[in-house]
Amino acid sequence: MGNKNLQLATFGGGCFWCTEAIFQEIKGVEQVVSGYSGGNVPGKPTYREVCSGLTGHAEVVQVTFNADIISYEDILVIFMTTHDPTTLNRQGADKGTQYRSVIYYHDDKQKDIAEIVLKEVGVYYENAVVTEISPLDVFYEAEDDHQNYYRNNEQQGYCSFVITPKLAKLRKLHADKLK
Repeated sequence: MGNKNLQLATFGGGCFWCTEAIFQEIKGVEQVVSGYSGGNVPGKPTYREVCSGLTGHAEVVQVTFNADIISYEDILVIFMTTHDPTTLNRQGADKGTQYRSVIYYHDDKQKDIAEIVLKEVGVYYENAVVTEISPLDVFYEAEDDHQNYYRNNEQQGYCSFVITPKLAKLRKLHADKLK
């Protein structure tokens, strides 16, 4: 890791394939890992179990970023503007608690920043922001076939119709933050 000021951010904005693809484009992001967090069942869950909605886990990404290049606040602004934080337990056609909008903070400073960012971006939405802010308990890495999903499956229907438009929005709103 050298002299880099590496930090972690963990959040879910619906399908983790979308959120992962967004943050892989951002300057200062070193790594994005898809996974699960926030559940209430023992042991490491599987994708199938999480998709059932019975585990309480959300699909999340854990972002390793260099805070000397991009701030946690900027990471959260990008997150909040590239998914719909006003729909409870839903993103597009994906429904269930596993698709909730959630920020899992790693320390009190991240919690404070998340609360500020939610208030700041909330004024730009017609409906109330319902993004949950909770302490990170455990992060479980998703199975290998869910890592780098967009990069590995760009021509797949879901990627073309759901993720590609989100990336276009990212490029329009946050061009100055792209690699």
